[in-house]
Amino acid sequence: MPSNYRNFRNSVPWLILCLEAGFIVLFYFLFSDYNELRSIISYPVFQDVSHMVIFGFGFFLTFLKRYGFSSTGFNLLIVVLGVQCSMLTEGVLNFLLQKNHQDVLTRITKAAVSMTAVVISTGPVLGKTNPLQLILMTVVEVIFFRISRWINTTFLQVPDNVSMMHVHLFGAYFGMAVSSKFSQPSPKSEKNASTSNSDLLSMLGTLFLWVFWPSFNAVLTEDGERNAIYNTYFANAASAVTAFMLSVLTTRGGKFRMTDIRSAVLAGGIAVSYTAHSIEHPWIAMILGLLSSVITILGSYFSQRCLNPGLKIHDTSGVHFTFGFPGMLGAIAQVILLVIKNWTNSPRLGYLVMIHIGAFCQTISAALITGFATGLILNLKPFKTIPVSKYFEDQLYWEFPHLAVGF
Repeated sequence: MPSNYRNFRNSVPWLILCLEAGFIVLFYFLFSDYNELRSIISYPVFQDVSHMVIFGFGFFLTFLKRYGFSSTGFNLLIVVLGVQCSMLTEGVLNFLLQKNHQDVLTRITKAAVSMTAVVISTGPVLGKTNPLQLILMTVVEVIFFRISRWINTTFLQVPDNVSMMHVHLFGAYFGMAVSSKFSQPSPKSEKNASTSNSDLLSMLGTLFLWVFWPSFNAVLTEDGERNAIYNTYFANAASAVTAFMLSVLTTRGGKFRMTDIRSAVLAGGIAVSYTAHSIEHPWIAMILGLLSSVITILGSYFSQRCLNPGLKIHDTSGVHFTFGFPGMLGAIAQVILLVIKNWTNSPRLGYLVMIHIGAFCQTISAALITGFATGLILNLKPFKTIPVSKYFEDQLYWEFPHLAVGF
């Protein structure tokens, strides 16, 4: 193993130190004290979101048999750095636009929700990026996701809570764009695989995400919070049942496939995220959950066999069909439900439809453009791109005492 890949002592610690020092200085000027505003968010709901981002996604990405330490450890690192960066980006934007600050708990919660985009984006490049690249990717994505949201809320008049739910689309397509600039591993790579233990840990993370997803969809909703909770639960329930059914039908031996279950049981919560607060009948949410699970499982076959090889993109954790496809379904469903609800308001209907379509197109376009640019930057020489032969290796970054003999 070349010496310059054996440790990152001369780069990662100093980058983290500089970032944290910069955060402290900026917090001094932008957040001099804790205001006494009453929070619209309760601490238990904030805990649910925090559990999702750190514990849920941390274990969700542990399916690679030799990358468990990095999946959970680096997830925590980029989340805690990203939340601070997201709060500062929000603070700078509010200062420039002369907007009033929200209460601290709301700002932390919004920052944690925003970090979902970054965590999703790590999926396609999982095992292929080093900590230096992940940190830079986190800072860049947090900033541009906030700018994308500002465009949607300011120029397209998208409600703030709805614009935040674009995390799935932005994260999926940003990550896919970054991944397109990295070399593809060998299809026969033994390290790019899972074991029963790694799959079990990943499923544990999926279960945590499933349980807390209603809080995630409802946390920033001021009107219709209960609807958001109910509809998300029913949509997730329908997608989970459908995932088990389709998994048996699509395997040769008629058995359940853990990959299908892990990717499809969350599809309902993703698809219903834009409309959870406004859906008035549970059967609508259940239909969305069923369709999203079908799209996820069928989309996994299409992506892995046709789309990704054709585009020469390697998606390690399958975020395209796990988050991207259900997110697109949710976008289409939002437009359809909007047309049905405002059918009698014909003069304004076309305008509303174009606004929402424009918001989704802007989000995906911004994610792809900034993702491609970030991928190019991450592959520059100073960032020590990992050779393909060292992909999916914990030993590259973590100390294993029982393997230390001889070093």
